[in-house]
Amino acid sequence: MKPKRRDSHFAPRPWRLAGHMVSGTVILLPLGVGTLALGMAIYHWVEGLGWPDAFLNAAMLLGGMGPVDPLRTTAGKWLAGCYALLAGVVFLVLAGVMLAPVIHHVLQRVHLEADGGRAGKA
Repeated sequence: MKPKRRDSHFAPRPWRLAGHMVSGTVILLPLGVGTLALGMAIYHWVEGLGWPDAFLNAAMLLGGMGPVDPLRTTAGKWLAGCYALLAGVVFLVLAGVMLAPVIHHVLQRVHLEADGGRAGKA
């Protein structure tokens, strides 16, 4: 009697899962950096903040926290509002791409257990 062999497709491979997360992050890294640079430019040139303060405000918005310094100009308020909407979408995209391999892995496990280990077999 042969011992049961686990299907290699569903074998636990945490480093492969981490590799998928890192590759998705590396691919979208320019999107995050570009969005951060856009926010820094808005805060620096429109609101007149120094580069460190502009970085802080843009990074806080991109991270989903909110601005730190109050806005003084009407143009700055409009641009910061548009940047906040863009930063929220970018944040969701980055989080989704990073977490997609984990969610996919969990769904595969649940599907495999629900089928009694017969997933992928006709």
